[in-house]
Amino acid sequence: MLSINNLHATVADKPILKGLSLEVNAGEVHAIMGPNGAGKSTLGYVLGGRPGYEVTEGSVSFDGADLLELAPHERAAAGLFLGFQYPVEIPGISSLQFLREALNSQRRARGEAPLSGADFIKLARAQAAALGMDAEMLKRPVNVGFSGGEKKRSEMVQMGILAPKLAILDETDSGLDIDALKAVGEGINRIMRAPDKAVLLITHYQRLLDYVQPDFVHVLAEGRIVRSGGPELALELEREGYGAVAA
Repeated sequence: MLSINNLHATVADKPILKGLSLEVNAGEVHAIMGPNGAGKSTLGYVLGGRPGYEVTEGSVSFDGADLLELAPHERAAAGLFLGFQYPVEIPGISSLQFLREALNSQRRARGEAPLSGADFIKLARAQAAALGMDAEMLKRPVNVGFSGGEKKRSEMVQMGILAPKLAILDETDSGLDIDALKAVGEGINRIMRAPDKAVLLITHYQRLLDYVQPDFVHVLAEGRIVRSGGPELALELEREGYGAVAA
């Protein structure tokens, strides 16, 4: 589904990714772990198409297409979802308005009929209920006044509504208490655990992986993947730290 080959990328002319390669197949969950400054968030932003992140070498294919040739909205319509460590607030537009326009824009891009207002509301309420989120909160401006846990639940509702093929989740566990962490983990499993979907889970800690069991764990250090393994690698990182494992 996702094939990254020798990816190099810079931010403000500073090299961050330095030859990263990774293969993610449909039906798999991959965890990316590593120290601060290793390039984990940069990888997510490059795949999502964030401006200011320049690819200088390498290639990325997604579902058979050249991902780097697609604009950010085209990547989203193709089935890529990027979850942020710090979800942004958008004053003046309700979550319902935002999500309905996002969903129907993607459906139109894929040649599908847009959802009616009634069908969309039914879908939004079902996704909110599954995440333990009061559907009334979706009437509020996007993430405005939300706690950290509420923002992450809201983002999971977004993911459930958009139903992507590939979810790239950048430190989704950041700022979550135990209950919110469990709810978000269960949401990821419910939405993305399927033979035709995949997850790239960027995290510092083992705790989210207690709820979202990865098939593979990769250590990213100094801009490249330096070690890969199964779920046991995350436990080794927790015990030994990045320095010992990545050496």
